[in-house]
Amino acid sequence: MAQASASLYCTANRRAWCYLLLLTSAPWIWACNTGFNPHANQLSNSSSPYLREHADNPVHWQEWNEQTLAHASKENKPVIVSIGYAACHWCHVMERETFMDTAVARLMNENFVCIKVDREERPDLDQVYIQAAELTSGNAGWPLNAFALPDGRPFYAATYFPKDQWSSLLTQIVNAFSNDHQNLIRQAQAVKNNIKQQDSLELGIRTSEPTVIKDFLGAVPSWRPQLDMVHGGLVGPNRFPMPAVSEFMLQYSYVTGDSTFKEWTRITLEEMAYGGIYDQVGGGFARYAIDSMWQVPHFEKMLYDNGQLVSLYSHAFQATGDSLYLRIVRETLAFVAAELTSPEGAFYSSVNADSEGEEGKYYVWTEDEVTSTLDSQEARDMVSIFGVTSKGNWEAGRNILHVKTGMRDEEKIKQLAGARKALADRRAKRTRPSSDQKILTSWNAIMTSGYVTAFRATGEQAYLGAALNNAAYLVKNLQPGDGVMLHSRLGSMSGAAGFLEDYAWTARAFIHLYEVTFDLAWLERARALADHAVGKFGSQDNALFFFAPGEQDNPVSRKMEVYDNVIPSSNSVFAEVLFILGEYYQNEEYTKRAVNAVTQGLQRDPAYGL
Repeated sequence: MAQASASLYCTANRRAWCYLLLLTSAPWIWACNTGFNPHANQLSNSSSPYLREHADNPVHWQEWNEQTLAHASKENKPVIVSIGYAACHWCHVMERETFMDTAVARLMNENFVCIKVDREERPDLDQVYIQAAELTSGNAGWPLNAFALPDGRPFYAATYFPKDQWSSLLTQIVNAFSNDHQNLIRQAQAVKNNIKQQDSLELGIRTSEPTVIKDFLGAVPSWRPQLDMVHGGLVGPNRFPMPAVSEFMLQYSYVTGDSTFKEWTRITLEEMAYGGIYDQVGGGFARYAIDSMWQVPHFEKMLYDNGQLVSLYSHAFQATGDSLYLRIVRETLAFVAAELTSPEGAFYSSVNADSEGEEGKYYVWTEDEVTSTLDSQEARDMVSIFGVTSKGNWEAGRNILHVKTGMRDEEKIKQLAGARKALADRRAKRTRPSSDQKILTSWNAIMTSGYVTAFRATGEQAYLGAALNNAAYLVKNLQPGDGVMLHSRLGSMSGAAGFLEDYAWTARAFIHLYEVTFDLAWLERARALADHAVGKFGSQDNALFFFAPGEQDNPVSRKMEVYDNVIPSSNSVFAEVLFILGEYYQNEEYTKRAVNAVTQGLQRDPAYGL
């Protein structure tokens, strides 16, 4: 990924213009006060496992709150906002190489107020600083490192830095803050203005008769050039599962009989299931593949991916009867039950990419490990079918298991279930990657819907039981009042107030439970959530809904999430919820809000609502 330059830039009115900000002069030294103790890291009692991982850093990390920003303003110090998440490989690398270095920490502590943010706990802040990174460095991802004025307005942001480059950048920022302060203020204001301008483009409500179906279906042909018809997924160097896109293509091809989209869906689901992105030993999907053939994963496993992919493969099984899809559903849910489910029935957020300081170490195999674990015939079959070689396809002669093209005999793979279990048993003796045991409301709701969909596809009562247990947990622990949601929980500690995604996904999951149980209480709970969300996130100026509640401490912009990504946007999901509630309750107001939201969303993104 590209590294930071000494010249910072932003885009205003879609035109690039530059400020020369980072001037060279002797660094000045200010005592770093982190809010309440100028010589202490404040993360040990955080509600985020990711922040707790940084509690032993010599950097005087603080959490994002009003007190920390007030202290930065009082001392007139620049702020470092460093954002990541517990399963992120490069976040761990930067912590080990950079944030654990005492010389680097001294430079940070003496000259900055240093804030750590878990992007999963504060997605509203992450959205703002990601956009700032795209504007000022052209790079976005995690770890995300933003430099801001004392009030939190960013003037520069980028991603991973090696230690030497990070130290150099810190010195340049210090010099610029001391010697070119007004230019930094102008830059921060320009970034803020640009973000707000992009957020407000074309958000007026249409007054003409909505043509949602016409507009939506008219956008379908534009997808064809983006579809990789050889390896599946969307064209590009990496491969991210995009469950919403695949769900739409599955439905569209089923209804219309379109052969192109039907074939693309089949290729995509098979390539993911047989690729290295799928854990061929333990089940479950990694976050994405760093190649175009789904073979080399970025090894972290996220709850939201697996919840959505369970739904996708369940629907594909219902549509086709293909036993591969059913196997993937069962194995993925077995992984979720074993590794991402708490004793109370809640779902943990993720499994780390790293173990023993090494990415993927838990998941990869040497040829000798495979052959010494199995009997001779099973070993020959595993080596042949799963592409195991002495040279390896990963680092140090190790192999990422994937089913080779030409060897995709589902019956033969099923016969190797015992061999795969033997490998799983041997793997269980290794040092397991850590789990982020934070409970996120929206992601739990996604997984609840996954279990409900699997129950519909298979009739297995255990799947419905897991969904009901999780829904009960959400009601008891993350819904403190009628129609009110919290965003997260760790043990007995609750996190921020709920975002639109929490209300939307939870209401959707409760609707799904009503549809299979006919227990009216679930539908009433969904309605209460929707009513509360309309009041909490609604806008008088347009039909879309804000992502964060108005009282949230965001220094730049109260954003509306519109664009669908790996997770569909909260406005997409909430429009679906309102439409379904409108149908069930024959409530024209719900239906009107849903149609207006989709109509307006199509102005921003023709694929809105996939």
